[in-house]
Amino acid sequence: MALYAAYGSNLDPRQMLERAPHSPPSGSGWLVGWRLTFGGEERGWDGPLATLVEDVGSEVFVMLYDVPAMDEPGLDAWEGPQVGLYSKIRVLVHTLDGDHGAWLYVLNAYEGGLPSARYIGILADAAELAGAPKDYVDALRARPCRSIGE
Repeated sequence: MALYAAYGSNLDPRQMLERAPHSPPSGSGWLVGWRLTFGGEERGWDGPLATLVEDVGSEVFVMLYDVPAMDEPGLDAWEGPQVGLYSKIRVLVHTLDGDHGAWLYVLNAYEGGLPSARYIGILADAAELAGAPKDYVDALRARPCRSIGE
C-alpha cells in the first residue's frame, strides 16, 4: 500500500470512503515547507482549485490514507492526472510517530485567483472532520474568497 496525503476536500473521511473505499485513514501530519494556495481559475467549475506550493516557514495539515493499487484509479478519476489537471508528487509528511513518504496531487496551473466562499467552506469542514487543529480550521475559514455572484 502507498500512503496518500490529503490536504483539500479529501481530508473528509466520508468523501474518501466514497472515492477510495478500500483506503483506511492512517493518521495525520504536517507538510512542513509547503503552503495551501489556489490556482487554475479557468479549470475549476467554481473558481480556483486547491493546490500546494513550496514555501519555507509554512505548514499544511494532511490526513494520511493507506491506498491500495485498486483504489488509486478511482482517486485519479476525481483528481484528473490523466487529463493533466493535477500531477502526483512524493512528499515527506511529519507525524507524531516519525516522518513518512507519501504522494499527493498538485495542480498543473499558475497560482492565483480567489476561491469561492462555498469551496473554502468545504475545505474548512473537511479539515475539521479530519481533526485539524482549531487555529488551522479558523485560518481556512478566514481566507479571502469571493461571494456568490462575483
